[in-house]
Parts: sequence; structure tokens; C-alpha cells
Amino acid sequence: MGGNKRQSAGGPPDGGRRWYVVHCLPHREAGAQAQLQRQGFHTFHPVHVKTVRHARRFRRVKASLFPRYLFVELALDRDRWRSVNGTFGVTSMLMAGDYPMPVPHGVVEDLQAMLDEEGALSMEPRLVPGESVRLLSGPFAGCIGRLIKLDPSGRVRILMEIMGGHVPLFATRETVVPAA
Repeated sequence: MGGNKRQSAGGPPDGGRRWYVVHCLPHREAGAQAQLQRQGFHTFHPVHVKTVRHARRFRRVKASLFPRYLFVELALDRDRWRSVNGTFGVTSMLMAGDYPMPVPHGVVEDLQAMLDEEGALSMEPRLVPGESVRLLSGPFAGCIGRLIKLDPSGRVRILMEIMGGHVPLFATRETVVPAA
């Protein structure tokens, strides 16, 4: 009982630095992160790159991996963690009883290890020449073909079987997904 400190859900802090989840207002993750960093907290907001189609154009944008959530690293016995709840853009921390609930060991570290050079996670499916792919848009939307070649410029060459013959097509990378 005396000197045995442990971290359990809702239990007292153990003195080590851990990651905790912060729930934010809608679309306020970046602002809340900036405010927390200004207060001296170490934060992590995982983002991923996704392709958005609008008006027949595709563009790649960064989006939150966990909308309305970010992570903050704290030592509950040393840091003023209650001030996180009063930060502009923050709704509250995820709690277990009277204390914030820690993220399991290794989860945030694994996410950080998966970041690319832009600081984002790549969530796009990998395309491999020779595998079957499905077209998402255009006159052959929904059709399945075989991927022949990937260009560095973002174009792909697909071999489609049309009326008993094989016809090569060119498409953009964004209009093709694996046909699992």
C-alpha cells in the first residue's frame, strides 16, 4: 500500500510522462495545439494526406486522422494538467474518474514513426503493377482492369478487356484503387 504507485484507469498518477487524449471543438485542433504549445505542453496532432475531388479536379489536402482529437504529453504529478481543460479550442481531456486516462504505451510513438517527410501519415492504398484495379470515375467507372505502369507524374496505365480485346487506358492515380 505505502510506496507502490501505479497508473490505472482512474487511479493516481505514477510520476512518468505519458500521452493523453484531448477532445477539441470542431475544426479547432490546430488552434488548440498552438495554445497548448504556447503554455509549454508537448503535443501531437496526427494528420494524413487525402485526395479531394471538386469540379473534376483532384487535390491533395492534409486532414486530421482523428477529427476533434489530439494528444498531449504530461507528467500528472508535475504538470498543471487541469489547465488543459481551460485552453481555448479544447472541450476536455478524456478522463477516467478524477484523472486523465493515458493512451496505451507505444500508440503515439508508433503513429509518430509512420510520419513521412511532410509530417503526415500516408493512408493511400499502394498500387503494384500487375494487380487488378478499379476505376472510380470516367466512362469506365466501376470497371476492373490490370495495372501496367505507374508514372512518377501521377498517371497510370491500365489494360482493360473490352469486347474480347485488350485496350490500354491512361488515368490519373487518384481515379484508381486496388480491386480487392
